[in-house]
Order: sequence, then structure tokens, then C-alpha cells
Amino acid sequence: MIKSGTDINFAAQLLKKNKVVGIPTETVYGLAANAYAEEAILSVFKIKNRPFFDPLIVHVSCINQVNEIAHWHDERLKRLAEHFWPGPLSLLLPKKTIIPDIVTSGLSQVAVRMPQHPLCLELLNRIAFPLAAPSANPFGYISPTEAQHVLDQLKSQIDYVLDGGPCTIGLESSIVGIENNQLTLFRAGGISCEAIEQVAGTLHLNTSKSDNPKTPGQLKSHYAPQIPMYAGPLTKLLKKWGTKKVALLYTGTENYNVYFKFNLSPTHNNDEIARNMFRAFRAADQSGADVILISFVENTGLGMAINDRIARAVIRD
Repeated sequence: MIKSGTDINFAAQLLKKNKVVGIPTETVYGLAANAYAEEAILSVFKIKNRPFFDPLIVHVSCINQVNEIAHWHDERLKRLAEHFWPGPLSLLLPKKTIIPDIVTSGLSQVAVRMPQHPLCLELLNRIAFPLAAPSANPFGYISPTEAQHVLDQLKSQIDYVLDGGPCTIGLESSIVGIENNQLTLFRAGGISCEAIEQVAGTLHLNTSKSDNPKTPGQLKSHYAPQIPMYAGPLTKLLKKWGTKKVALLYTGTENYNVYFKFNLSPTHNNDEIARNMFRAFRAADQSGADVILISFVENTGLGMAINDRIARAVIRD
């Protein structure tokens, strides 16, 4: 079985030996390895059963460390880093040759971010290299937001999980880059479009789903429970599936009479929904229900990111 704890030195020693370690961030738990070591990165792909065409995000200890691995080719991206880092924002930058092609799936740009989690930042400051770290779950399954989720999913495949408690954001980072000289959102995430635009100007959207992604988080199907999950108006869904054992993921204060229910936010608060969503997916998937039902949320603040994750996980109804 994997061990977990708060021993940063032990985690650092394992990473220096090119081992793979589960790490906490404010978004989700990551499966981390030395971003400079091809052998270690290969282990990450194998443990996750992740396709090699799906690139990874590189985590740095400070803005200055970006200069080792990438080029600041646009002042707008530098401005975003200075404003939002540490935080749930990844920036797509032209990579330097020190980053192996396996990290970027052969693409010329690398996604970089500085995480906002005290244990993770302390770990990054104790090693001499950045960490490549996708979410610490089997490929395509629900992202982990607690150390126990990593322990349950990866069993004995890694040596250690650094336990930083529950993730405070609960959604992966937003990914922003430059496309056709336009500031472009490639993945909705833990920072709203409105907040990004206030700092760096008009933000164009390129969050299309693909079987051949240009950045992390663009695959068509992802974050999915094993039980079939449907999204749409709950009244319509319950009318269609009400004779089944229903796991209902909902907001508000209505008292539903179903097999299993999880209230994502009694007040319809998108920040609270984001924190609870992957935990709710996991609980519903383990409930013994026949189907999971959920509705989309208002597309404001983190709503775009929430709806993106729901859309990738469900059979849309």
C-alpha cells in the first residue's frame, strides 16, 4: 500500500531519485515527477495509463524559475503570472529544450503554473527542478481532491502521497496562452474569465474538445464516473430515470426522495459547487446507484469550468 503523510523531506528524496509522488495543490492532487527526467515522466504516463499525446503541466516554485524552462513571449502572460501566481492558472509558453518532448507530447509549448498550496510550494523549494504533474488518478476517471482518493485509486503504484488536506479549489487550473496574437483560454478552470480579463484584456475562447489536444485538459471525455451520468434539467431527468436507483447531485434546499443524493451547494454558490463536485462524483459512483443525474449551473464565475467538467463526464441529456 502507498504511504501518506506530511514528510516533505521524504517526498523530496523520492523525487530526486526519479520516483513518482502524489502531491497536494489547491486545485486537485497531482501525480508528480522531475520535469527534467524522461524516465520519471514515462512512469507518470504508465501509472495513469495516460495517452502520450496528452501533455502535462509543469509546476514551478516561483516566477523566476519559468526562465529555466520557457520563454516569456508575451507581456500579457507575464502580467497574469505576476497577478495570479501562486494560484490556479497555467500559462502556455514556448518551451526550452531542457523540458523533454514527452512532457509536452512533442508540442513546442509547455503549460506552466505556480501552485498555491503551502506543502507543495515548500516541496518545490527543496528540490532543484520543477515538477510535471497531471491529476493523480487513472486516466479519464474522477480527479482526486483528498489524499485518500489517491490512495484508493493508485494502490501500490507509487511510494508516497504528501497529504495536504482537502483541495480548496477542487477544479483544475485555467489554461491561458496566445493564439493568433490573441489572449486565449484553452481550458476553463479555477480562475474566472472575468478575473483574467480585468488583468490582461479581452480573452478569446478555444476550449474545444479534441482527440488530439494542443494543451492539457482538452480531451472530449474525461473526469467520468463508471456509472452512467446524465446532465440536464433535474425535473426532466427525474421523470425519465425516476424508476431507477438514482444518485442525484443537486443544489438548493429542495428535499428530493431518491436512492442517493449529494447537495453540492444549498445556496447555489459556484465556488462551493467547484470544491464539492469531484467529491460528489466519487461518492455517487460508489453509491450503488444505476444512474447519476446532475444539472448544469449558471455560466458565471467558475460556472464555465464547472459546466466544462460536467460536459466531459456525462452522457448529455
